[in-house]
Amino acid sequence: MPKLWGRFPAPLRGVLSLGFILVNTIVWSVLLFLIALLKALVPHQGWRGFWGRAANDVAQRWVGGNGMGLDLTKDIRWDVEGIEGLSADRWYLLVCNHQTMVDIVVLQKVFHRKIPFLKFFLKQELFWVPVLGLAWWALDYPFMKRSSSGRRDLETARQACEKFKLSPVTVMNFVEGTRFTPAKHQEQSSPYKHLLKPKVGGIAVTLGTMGGLLDKILDVTIVYPRGVVGLWTFLCGSSCDITVRVRQLPVTADLQGDFLSDRGFRRRFVDWLNGVWEEKDRTIGAILERARAESTEPL
Repeated sequence: MPKLWGRFPAPLRGVLSLGFILVNTIVWSVLLFLIALLKALVPHQGWRGFWGRAANDVAQRWVGGNGMGLDLTKDIRWDVEGIEGLSADRWYLLVCNHQTMVDIVVLQKVFHRKIPFLKFFLKQELFWVPVLGLAWWALDYPFMKRSSSGRRDLETARQACEKFKLSPVTVMNFVEGTRFTPAKHQEQSSPYKHLLKPKVGGIAVTLGTMGGLLDKILDVTIVYPRGVVGLWTFLCGSSCDITVRVRQLPVTADLQGDFLSDRGFRRRFVDWLNGVWEEKDRTIGAILERARAESTEPL
């Protein structure tokens, strides 16, 4: 069944889809800025907690509006497994592979109101992104100032995690640190076929700081069986296939330790994360192999 403007030329579909997202973003951002102003007026934890929750609710409505735009304009064939039993009233750490800006759209759509609002560490330069930079600030997203000292970066992450203890949140981390490309894969000499090497520090510090609060680690694998596309190509398209697999991993005591100072813990944690990444690599390979087999089956 054709969607709202599915038969329009691709560039026009892209402009209309982008326009829908921009209008939705601006409308909810104005309300978000007003809430942030009210939150900043009174330095009282209860007051700020109330308006912080209100800001998160506004952000959820923004995500819902974007999701509605997807439903109206695109024929997306979703294949999602592993999201049963999640709750918007618990804390989670979400780790995911990263291939395209579309990944964020996918995560927001799949987990909308099933878990708390996704929050992640941002480069300080992103504060200056029009509209979104101020929105991220209003939502207490932590802005990271990169330094030559990795220890300093991890300490900044630890301090940011203290804010996440105030109300249920999903701390999201693209563990590879950048989007996968064949060139980056070759440059790294990555031992994985479909992934870059995982960066350990951020999630280790999150678990060490918040481990007692976290209900689960959500190990999310996103696959585009018909090929990875950029955000603009996605907006211009009328249909696509998206596969999402979620493993709900326990937050055990052996994953909580002093990553900055304890070498033994650091070595064990690296081994654990490498094991998670090996399983993710196999999952991606199996999904792509199945997609190739289905595409060559005779009609």
